[in-house]
Amino acid sequence: MIQLRSANDRGHANFGWLNSYHSFSFGSYFDPQHMGFSHLRVINDDTVSPSAGFETHGHKDMEILSLVLQGTIAHKDSTGNIEELPAGEYQLMSAGKGIYHSEFNASDQETLKFLQIWIQPNRLGGEPGYQQKAFGEEEGLTNIITPDGESGTLAIKQDMRLHQLIMSEQTQLTWQADAKRRYYIHLIEGELSLADGINMKPGDGAKLQSISQIDFTKLSDKRVKALLFDLA
Repeated sequence: MIQLRSANDRGHANFGWLNSYHSFSFGSYFDPQHMGFSHLRVINDDTVSPSAGFETHGHKDMEILSLVLQGTIAHKDSTGNIEELPAGEYQLMSAGKGIYHSEFNASDQETLKFLQIWIQPNRLGGEPGYQQKAFGEEEGLTNIITPDGESGTLAIKQDMRLHQLIMSEQTQLTWQADAKRRYYIHLIEGELSLADGINMKPGDGAKLQSISQIDFTKLSDKRVKALLFDLA
């Protein structure tokens, strides 16, 4: 079963300095039909004005992933990490027993665009953690996150994996799935088909359950970039 979630149906909040679209219930946006999917709790598509950002605030018992699409994030947290996260890089912060951090647009001229993703952990408490890495733009599916950080991936406190999908040259790609697991696809750019009549545009999401394979088909000359979440 594949259930499409249109970008136009997402929640929306505009604070002037921040323009954000919510795939799942978040902040003032509440939809009981979209409270998350498996352990995936938040996908916020954020646009931040130059020099603006999120003042210091706290998190606890949450795995927080950021992927910069345009610009650079200036990150600072209570464990002493002071980092810049440029476009294309992934940052995974494990809040553990508690962490405070701030995120700002590092530029006073360029707009910042990034995805903020929250995943509920399967282990509570513990020391906070910070990981950051670029995985490039290799054609096909690239492993980004695994439970044990295998083969240089980012390690997460959950039975889930994240894959980056890039289709520049390929027009079709088939991925073998486990019918006992659940999958979520978030399309970042391009146009993508998952099956007859199930076509995705940027910002769209898709929930997949009880399937044994996923057939990706690029629908235009534009490059496809997407995230594939493999969830328990």
